[in-house]
Amino acid sequence: MEVYHPQAIRFLGAHQELASPPRTRNRDGHRDTPVPDGHDGAMTDDVLKPVAERLVDDIDAATALASVLPDDTLRHLAAAIRDEVRGRARASGDHDAIIEEAFEQAFGRDGLGSGPWVSGDVIVCPGSIVAKNRSSHRCRFVSVDDVWIWDSQELIREEKQSHPGRDEGFKAVALLPLVEGLALDLVTGRARSGQHSVERVVSYEVRRGELVEVSSRVVSARDMQ
Repeated sequence: MEVYHPQAIRFLGAHQELASPPRTRNRDGHRDTPVPDGHDGAMTDDVLKPVAERLVDDIDAATALASVLPDDTLRHLAAAIRDEVRGRARASGDHDAIIEEAFEQAFGRDGLGSGPWVSGDVIVCPGSIVAKNRSSHRCRFVSVDDVWIWDSQELIREEKQSHPGRDEGFKAVALLPLVEGLALDLVTGRARSGQHSVERVVSYEVRRGELVEVSSRVVSARDMQ
């Protein structure tokens, strides 16, 4: 069970008018960390609920709370939030329906996928390879924090389908959690005679719950040298 740092308790008590829980006394007889009855310093739901409700109603209070936490506590909280977001994304929504809709709508006549987008608590990432033969193809896939999406620890799920008709290759739809600060690159490339080159890269970042395009660049042959 999570234990709040004393600075956080004092901040919340001062700014959110919470009922002050009992305090222990240190060896010098001074008041120390607030401790709920019978819980050895662990915060109970009756304390956490009003805290959470106040932070939901006043997002600036959440920002202010983060500013008073010590570095170690802040890093621990950031990791806990990231894990919670991942868990909720894995458990929420109808992933089958999201993926099915993406296969129906996210691929153009050229067979390449569209850019990623947000659906509920997940980021939908189409990808594909379209090949006329084994030595030549076009492709478009997402990388996540500089790792290809199929190798990313953030990957929730990925499904693949073969291209209809004569074209070889496949199309895929992958789901990622909507984690703050997550960086994505949509990479379009081409292979000729077994030599692969990148043509275009569009970069995105999750900012305040939205997937924002931050840059787009065409990669020339000179850039690849």
